[in-house]
Amino acid sequence: MSFTIIEQATPRLHRSELAVPGSNPGLFEKAASSAADIIFLDVEDAVAPDDKEQARKNIIAGLNEINWGAKTMMIRINGLDTHYMYRDVVDIVEACPRLDMILIPKVGVPADVYALDMLVTQIEAAKKRDKRIGFEVLIETALGMANVEAIAQSSPRLEAMSFGVADYAASTRARTTVIGGVNADYGVLTDKDAKGERQYYWADQWHAAQTRMLVACRAYGLRPIDGPFGDFSDADGFTAAAKRAAVLGYEGKWAIHPSQIELANAVFTPSEAEVTKARRIVAAMADAAKAGKGAVSLDGRLIDIASIRMAEALLAKAESLGVAG
Repeated sequence: MSFTIIEQATPRLHRSELAVPGSNPGLFEKAASSAADIIFLDVEDAVAPDDKEQARKNIIAGLNEINWGAKTMMIRINGLDTHYMYRDVVDIVEACPRLDMILIPKVGVPADVYALDMLVTQIEAAKKRDKRIGFEVLIETALGMANVEAIAQSSPRLEAMSFGVADYAASTRARTTVIGGVNADYGVLTDKDAKGERQYYWADQWHAAQTRMLVACRAYGLRPIDGPFGDFSDADGFTAAAKRAAVLGYEGKWAIHPSQIELANAVFTPSEAEVTKARRIVAAMADAAKAGKGAVSLDGRLIDIASIRMAEALLAKAESLGVAG
């Protein structure tokens, strides 16, 4: 390992992140009783300009009056380039001790996070808040992706990053058919086989961007979260997108509809088979250590110190979720 040790962000269960418009308080109780790990009450894109002031009031009332249980509660504020942002932060943070995190949209440079850090720090001091507000940032522009490594180091409040695929597609002028989905034109054509025939395979146009953000998160101790999948009637499509993200190393995914919560939780919860295998790896390596070996074969495959690190990470997550194996 490097001599440089990176402190890990505040640990939170973050398999599913449910988006709830602040302009529709009728959805708050349903969200509170859902299985979502994290809920963000939105005052940005899901709220029309004329409704933003009322949405703030709804959010304040909801955070103070509804029993949200053990869920992590977050608000998505308006962008730093709008005149709504400062009032979102001041009004809600000052009035809501239950608030855990702020989701900052369209972050482009580290100074964006610094500006929010300064404002929130002043509010916490003035209000004598005992609980420090954490930050999640949305990487959803070309500028944000170009600066993602620097943004990941921008504030000790920073805990997570989400990949905002819709605005990212607009920013990069990408052609997309479904928010978070794939496009039939993005694929590879094989060479001709013996019969002169060729096969065409779809690929994932978001893979490079997701991987870059993931590496920035893991390098600097943050949770990488995949963003929305727009067609909430397509459970199979959502699950496939979630699995691709999970395989890369993402911790969770947005749910823009309640039907997507259980799908996300299922994908990002280690299965009993995975937990059982991880326990066998740990046990095999313990036996190898007693025998003075640094590696050992298990089920015909080599396992070593790197294997045990991966197994221990999976077991730690499973333990936090109460998954047996």
